[in-house]
Amino acid sequence: MAAAGAGIFVTFEGGEGAGKSTQLGLLGARLRTQGKGVVETREPGGPIRSLLVQGDRAWMPMTEALLHFAARAEHLAETVLPALEDGSWVLCDRFADSTMAYQGYAQGLGRGPVEKLYELVVGRLRPHLTLILDIPVELGLDRAIRRDVRETRYERMGQDFHEKLRDAFRDIARREPERCVVINADQPVEDVHEAVWAAVRRRLTVA
Repeated sequence: MAAAGAGIFVTFEGGEGAGKSTQLGLLGARLRTQGKGVVETREPGGPIRSLLVQGDRAWMPMTEALLHFAARAEHLAETVLPALEDGSWVLCDRFADSTMAYQGYAQGLGRGPVEKLYELVVGRLRPHLTLILDIPVELGLDRAIRRDVRETRYERMGQDFHEKLRDAFRDIARREPERCVVINADQPVEDVHEAVWAAVRRRLTVA
């Protein structure tokens, strides 16, 4: 089952520094020029976010997955589902594919536990479209490190970890080609946006 309600659920995925937030904002702005109602959001959110993306705490993979799904449960109830029921486009910077890639693949938890948590917390809900921004690890990490933010916990996990992440997102896309589109993010911002827009027009009902 795709997203419930009359709205459209689009998720942006990819490694660190791939430009997800930038591309989400550009797509939101373009949709609004066409009169679409748009809600822009991100995961993880709320007070759990700082536990996961700041500091250097070495959580167990299952602990991290549980924290992500706890935040996701609140996010779905408070933001995503009401907006979809209202008929809005919901653009989300990361969703469950990130948990699968980071904890399931790169941290070795495995697909099975993440899939079970997904079934428990999210159920049959699926994004209508997932845009996976793909970028060479070295370039993505360089972009991420140059950002003036405190949320650097994952960036510091080393190149091998991030290579596993890139492979993970590609594998997710191969498994679900009807939902996922891989976008080459190693291009100028506007070119990436046009590729995103082309994918949205091709896969979804938009002029």
